[in-house]
Amino acid sequence: MSGDTPSRSKLRSYSVLMTNIMTIKAIIFDVDGTLADTEDAHRLAFNKAFAENHLGWNWDVELYDKLLKVTGGKERIKYFVETCLPDFQKPADYDGFVKHLHAVKTSHYTAMLRAGHIPLRPGIKQLISDARQAGIALAIATTTSPENVSTLLEVGLGKNWADYFAANGCGDIVPHKKPAPDIYHWVLERLQLNASDCIALEDSENGLRSSLAAGIKTFVIVNHYTRNQDFTGAAAVFDDLSDLDYFYRISGLVLSKPTNFV
Repeated sequence: MSGDTPSRSKLRSYSVLMTNIMTIKAIIFDVDGTLADTEDAHRLAFNKAFAENHLGWNWDVELYDKLLKVTGGKERIKYFVETCLPDFQKPADYDGFVKHLHAVKTSHYTAMLRAGHIPLRPGIKQLISDARQAGIALAIATTTSPENVSTLLEVGLGKNWADYFAANGCGDIVPHKKPAPDIYHWVLERLQLNASDCIALEDSENGLRSSLAAGIKTFVIVNHYTRNQDFTGAAAVFDDLSDLDYFYRISGLVLSKPTNFV
């Protein structure tokens, strides 16, 4: 980064600082890894599902890091079988087998959420509150299941969490998952907004490719599994949003009193 780049430890990289404040009408959030640091909980839930179904499968951190290149839990299971278990004898109803495994995994994962083991990431709850007060629409664009989204946000935001979001795009509602832009196109249609009216928050390369393909200015918040991925094209890359005032300045969100870079 150039010598005049603002020095902030939570900002990893940026492409261009805004010279003019854009009018942002909506913020579109990814969920897993973005709203909450969920990925390792997903991994543990998968392993519990495998054990419960008497499968000798175990996804350690190194393997799961590779499997995360595939979006969608059912798709991830199938990719694992195809690439790591070439001799696995698939049951006659293989799709049903995978759906069952994923359903058991989801039950374990949502139990962890309800127990309060997976809090929202720093700054997220305040960002949502500030945006709502400013009249900025909120939306979700994720490949995770509706059950996972509702449980996470009910715990993190309260029982009326769905009232906060003008569009809730999740699960299998579009034919192609990220990095395809389908889920973002779906959300934009329901918001009745142009891509240029919105910003997106993502945590992964696949998510970034998806939002950029839909034409949406995207900010990335990395986590343990994604911090070394390629975020070329992101407006900025952060470790987290603990310094919200700074994020508002970088993103162009008019949600706090302007301050100069220090």
